[in-house]
Amino acid sequence: MGINLSKGQRIDLTKTNHGLTKVIVGLGWDTNRYHGGYDFDLDASAFLTDANSRVVQDADFIFYNNLVDPSGAVEHTGDNRTGEGDGDDEQIRIDFSKVPSHVHRIAITVTIHDADARNQNFGQVSNAFVRLVDEETDREVLRFDLGEDFSVETAVVICEVYRHNGEWKFNAVGSGFAGGLAALCRNFGLEV
Repeated sequence: MGINLSKGQRIDLTKTNHGLTKVIVGLGWDTNRYHGGYDFDLDASAFLTDANSRVVQDADFIFYNNLVDPSGAVEHTGDNRTGEGDGDDEQIRIDFSKVPSHVHRIAITVTIHDADARNQNFGQVSNAFVRLVDEETDREVLRFDLGEDFSVETAVVICEVYRHNGEWKFNAVGSGFAGGLAALCRNFGLEV
C-alpha cells in the first residue's frame, strides 16, 4: 500500500523510488444520486507547463480530444463517460524519461463535462481520489483522497508532478475552480 497524502503535501517520487520512470496516474470518483436528469461525465486532463506554469504549445494540453503529447511522454488512456464501477475511472500515463526539457510541471485536473448546462458541480461528487502507480511493478506509490471540500466548483487541479533538481516530485494540490475546463485553460495560459 502506498503513502496517503493530505492536501498541500509534497513527496519525492524518483529519488526514493529508484528506477521509477513510468507511472500511471489513476483518477476515480463517485457521483451522488440527484434528480437532475443527466449523467455525470468527469474528464481528466494534463497540462504540461514550463517553469512559469504556462502551457507553451496547444499540443501540451492532454485531454479526451488530444490523448498524447508530441514527445509521447504523457498519454491519456481514454474517456470514461459514466464513472461506473470500482477502481480508476480514467488514467494518464507518464514516462519521466521522455518528458521534454521545456516541461517542468504536469498538472493533473478533473472537470465536469457540460457542468453549467447540466447544473452539476463537485459538491455532487464523492470519494474522488488520485493514485500514482509504478507501471512496471503495479505497486501503488501514493494516494491522495480529495475529501469533500468542494461545493460550487466545476474543475479541480488534483495534483501536479514536477521536476526539481533533476528528480520528480508529487504535490497534492486539491484546488477548485469555477468555470470548468475553460477556466483551467486560461489559468495555464491557453487561448479558449
